[in-house]
Amino acid sequence: MFKFIGAIIGFFLLGRNFLGAFLGFIVGSFIDNFSVAAKTVKSNGGSAEDVFTYYKQHSRAGSGDFANMLIALSAAVMRADGKVIKAELDYVKSFFSQQFGPNFSVAHLQTLKHYVNGGEIPLEQICNDIKLRTQVEVRIQLLHYLFGIAKADGHVSDVEIQIIQRIANLMGVPQSDFESLKNMFYRDTNSDYKVLGIESTATEEEIKKAYRQMAIRYHPDKVAAMGDEYQKGAQEKFQKIQEAYENIKKQRGIN
Repeated sequence: MFKFIGAIIGFFLLGRNFLGAFLGFIVGSFIDNFSVAAKTVKSNGGSAEDVFTYYKQHSRAGSGDFANMLIALSAAVMRADGKVIKAELDYVKSFFSQQFGPNFSVAHLQTLKHYVNGGEIPLEQICNDIKLRTQVEVRIQLLHYLFGIAKADGHVSDVEIQIIQRIANLMGVPQSDFESLKNMFYRDTNSDYKVLGIESTATEEEIKKAYRQMAIRYHPDKVAAMGDEYQKGAQEKFQKIQEAYENIKKQRGIN
């Protein structure tokens, strides 16, 4: 219905121009597709299959729109502990606003709402889609962002760690990278060592070697092609590695 309305409006707005009618038809078709997807999720009870259909329809006909990938996983983490709090929503909105700039719109928030309020999120299918379309460095940075959502209220709960662990496994992120990221947000007495991927019994030589390897692996240049907000996250992650190394050096008296 909207595609025909859009065509008529476009025709008259651009001075009875058929190009305007065509553009209006395209915009109206997008609105129609969005409405159908939303009704599909609602009318069928929001099953995992329906939600994945909605995901694909919002991924530019299967082209793997990265914003939609992020929105789907964001909703999974936000729903993990059974409640969605304002701090988490504000974190997501701030990230998307800085990451996508003027391309971030009300439509993105509506999509997030559908995932948050809908049925079971089909993480296996979505994570497999992401795994096929992105390099491991991008997936690692994505996990860093998800931990940021979990920490938005000042505490990362066990259930949030579990869902992010599952996402990491499904996306093929090595366990060592997951443990390093987790200990940047979920601290204990050995977190500095875990950030570097080593045991607290490591020798001075092993500590220095681990730091050099992590500094290379997590260098912000690895995600240089991504947006400014991802670069900011990469810089923060790199800084946490340096802080962990400096803490261990201070504890051990290493020069």
